[in-house]
Amino acid sequence: MLFFFSLTYIKPLDEVEKFLDKHNHYLETFYKKGNFVFSGRKKPRTGGVILCKAPTLQEAEKIYHNDPFYKEGIAKYSVIEFEPTKSNEIFKKIIGHDN
Repeated sequence: MLFFFSLTYIKPLDEVEKFLDKHNHYLETFYKKGNFVFSGRKKPRTGGVILCKAPTLQEAEKIYHNDPFYKEGIAKYSVIEFEPTKSNEIFKKIIGHDN
């Protein structure tokens, strides 16, 4: 399954910056494990987004609970669970989808 994480900062950007290195380490950890497909900042800079692969919603929740932004109350997470029904060939290969 895929999960779209939408992060919204609930603290000022100076607080966000204090935890940015730890957040980037968190991202790298789950990219290496194969869970994250893409991530980036929202424009304007009010938060970010992450596309996550995980077998269940519970596993996706365990993943984002590791984010220092979540742990430190820097950002709140909104999660949308979805299964792609249509995508281009490149994306199908990235997510391991046969349809």
